[in-house]
Amino acid sequence: MSTGSGAHSAPAPNPTYNKRGGGTFSSLAVRNYRLFFSGAIVSNIGTWMARITQDWLVLTITGSSVAVGITTAMQFLPMLLFGLYGGVIADRFAKRNILFVTQAAMGLGGLFLAVMTLSGHVQVWHVYLTAFFTGLVTVVDNPTRQSFVSEMVGPDRVRNAVSLNSANFQSARLVGPAVAGVVMAAVGPGWAFLANGLSFTAPLIMLSLMRTKELQPTRLTPRGKGQLREGLAYVSERPELIWPIVLVGFVGTFGFNFPIWLSAFASDVFHGDSGLYGLFNSLMAIGSLVGALLAARRATTRLRMLVLAAGLFAVLELVAATSPDLGVFMALLIPVGILGLTVNVTANASVQMATDPEMRGRVMSLFMMVFTGGTPLGGPLFGWLADVYGVRVSLALGGVICGVAAIGVGLMLARAANLRLKVDVRPGHRHLAFVPRNPALVAAA
Repeated sequence: MSTGSGAHSAPAPNPTYNKRGGGTFSSLAVRNYRLFFSGAIVSNIGTWMARITQDWLVLTITGSSVAVGITTAMQFLPMLLFGLYGGVIADRFAKRNILFVTQAAMGLGGLFLAVMTLSGHVQVWHVYLTAFFTGLVTVVDNPTRQSFVSEMVGPDRVRNAVSLNSANFQSARLVGPAVAGVVMAAVGPGWAFLANGLSFTAPLIMLSLMRTKELQPTRLTPRGKGQLREGLAYVSERPELIWPIVLVGFVGTFGFNFPIWLSAFASDVFHGDSGLYGLFNSLMAIGSLVGALLAARRATTRLRMLVLAAGLFAVLELVAATSPDLGVFMALLIPVGILGLTVNVTANASVQMATDPEMRGRVMSLFMMVFTGGTPLGGPLFGWLADVYGVRVSLALGGVICGVAAIGVGLMLARAANLRLKVDVRPGHRHLAFVPRNPALVAAA
């Protein structure tokens, strides 16, 4: 696309999406998406095995939640520093070709850590280095995969495919941590890292089997000046984009520090081992999977659902922080997973469907940069809070901040839509109701 003002003057697509053909698994009717989905199952299981193994290995070596937080920060720091450039690359080159490179690079990163661990030479800085390398690759891989979805399934199935992608990831989260716990206990962490590295052969094979003629590629953006500024200006002019991105930024930075919280609850509060940590992750994955499947069934994407889910997510984090025993804490992880996934999917789908196709790579890179880019700040901070003041205080503070953010964003969306309170005292009528005056934002809200 040109770098002029034409993109800014075009009307944003309606962010309310009505499914055509319906059904929870409707996107799987598309052959290319089935291949993509199948390859992702294998690599996602490997990814979750590596995440759990990596966090527990660092905690075992150092005994510090801060070190776990640094590991998480190293993985997401590249997104904070370079995230917007990933979107420019995603808009400029063929997305399937980009994914061949990024998926192969992620596999090599996993194999490196496997070699270092199996040889007995692994040190904490090796884990930090691998996490940072993976983060660099993710800068390009994330917005490319997000925007590639619409090329595979078309605009009518974007919301369903986004939800199924999340269901895929969370299904792997059920299997990966459990397998990682067994593998670590039986033969050591190196073999879990090896499984992760090899798992990336699956998406590479599936990408090669796709029928390129059945893709619906967007027009590539030629190289030019000002493309980053254009993407930022595009988002800043649209409240239906900027406020969901702001909210997921707060939730991602302050509410999604679960590698720190769950590992500390497992080891410090309930005095368990890696098996208990894996169980915590599996319970959250059950909730997240349920949330993804419910999202796939919904016929519309509304911003009020995003704000409500974020508020309830914050409340449950506060309750979990004060849970009196192990059983209550474990039971709370399932609804926390449901609501956390609902926040992510609702924001993701809302932003994608409200964005012009030629801008989608840059907008989704901003979305992912904000959602995950705050982790380098939140990870070490909440790890330090867990070490100094206890993990319960750390988790509770995260819930408070997310709750305040949900209220603030809800008020800003109401203001952007120019809502007014209507009072009707007539019998049989609704006495209090918010009446919006901005038709462009009514459908999104």
